[in-house]
Amino acid sequence: MNQIQFALRVFAALAVVLAATTLCGRLAMLVKQPRVVGEMVAGVLLGPALLGAVAPGVQAQIFPADVKDTLYVLSTIGLTFYMFLVGSSLDHSLASGQRMRRATALAVSGIVPTFALGAAAAALFFGTLSPDGTSRWEFMLFVGGALSITAFPMLARILQERGIANTPIGGLTLVAAAIDDAAAWVILAVIIAVAAAGSPFDALVTVAGAAVFAVLMLTVGRGLFARLGARVEREGKLSRDVMALVLLVVLLAGWFTDYIGVFSVFGGFITGLAMPQSQVVRRELQTRLTDLNSILLLPVFFAFSGLNTEVSGFGAGGALWWPLAVIMAAAFAGKYLGCAAVVRAQGFSWRYASAVGGLMNARGLMILIFINIGLAYGLVTPELFAILVAVAIVTTAAAMPIYRASLPENVERAATDVEPVPAVNRS
Repeated sequence: MNQIQFALRVFAALAVVLAATTLCGRLAMLVKQPRVVGEMVAGVLLGPALLGAVAPGVQAQIFPADVKDTLYVLSTIGLTFYMFLVGSSLDHSLASGQRMRRATALAVSGIVPTFALGAAAAALFFGTLSPDGTSRWEFMLFVGGALSITAFPMLARILQERGIANTPIGGLTLVAAAIDDAAAWVILAVIIAVAAAGSPFDALVTVAGAAVFAVLMLTVGRGLFARLGARVEREGKLSRDVMALVLLVVLLAGWFTDYIGVFSVFGGFITGLAMPQSQVVRRELQTRLTDLNSILLLPVFFAFSGLNTEVSGFGAGGALWWPLAVIMAAAFAGKYLGCAAVVRAQGFSWRYASAVGGLMNARGLMILIFINIGLAYGLVTPELFAILVAVAIVTTAAAMPIYRASLPENVERAATDVEPVPAVNRS
């Protein structure tokens, strides 16, 4: 196949992906679901679940192995810049004082029970769902870490759309979700370092390399970016040369963290955290990077995930229904009950506790990133991958219905600025 023919096949695959994710995203919004739910479903439908089942020849023609390899590269670039935007959009002022203490408690309440239940479920199905050569502890850590994630970017968008991002309950939930995700990436970095390393020393080198990178980027790097931010503030925009420099740093950070065995998204996220807290910088980055990334590159990632999702075990009498039910229950109960209990203990009403529990359960794109990295490193079987994709879709789709049931619009409008009440006054 010559280069022109290959380019034509890649263009055709990208066109199919863009059309499918855009259509399913619009349909999701019509039924009052976040667009990302439809895009995740579209990715699954392009895989063996639908296209591969009804037209396997067509799927093989559109997504041959070499095109899939290209989609993987494009999706990795998209994910790296996506995590960079996530890191750069975090408001550091939210992580201070009493709000930080409450958010940390909420984050821990979402991570610990979910991690414990997920690890227990992994131990239960270790013999049937773990890849060859993976130790029981690695498998338990991976499943527990995957279920502990909260979809911070999607959660931020939901809260902003409803106008409650800056309320006490909105800010509390946002910071807790950010802590959840940061903890999950640390867990994943350690798991990959241990799994990919040839010896404990190699694993230590990988973890130490990631730690040194993070420290340098968040100290020296942040200082250099602060000077850049001051220049951008004076000029009121990011010049072409400055934008090129930022993109170069993100690419180099992604390359370095991938090289040492921690995956490129970690480099993108840490680089984003090092960006200055400048409204101009944030606006320019969001304006210039978001559309191409969210409209094309991230849908490519959804399609790549869907192409790896084997659904044969979910047929009539399939062997995956029981582990799916157990893992789904562990994922939902750990987040919802743990987070709701802590929010209630902090003085908010049961309605707010339930709403936060539902929102914190949404795993969205973040768990898909997590499990795709695991797949790349041989930590996930196709069967477990399919189960966790289902968990991603169901928990994300359930977030807004739970939120609306817990806080109907009239209640939400009447109490958007609600503060927690002292424990002695709780009714």
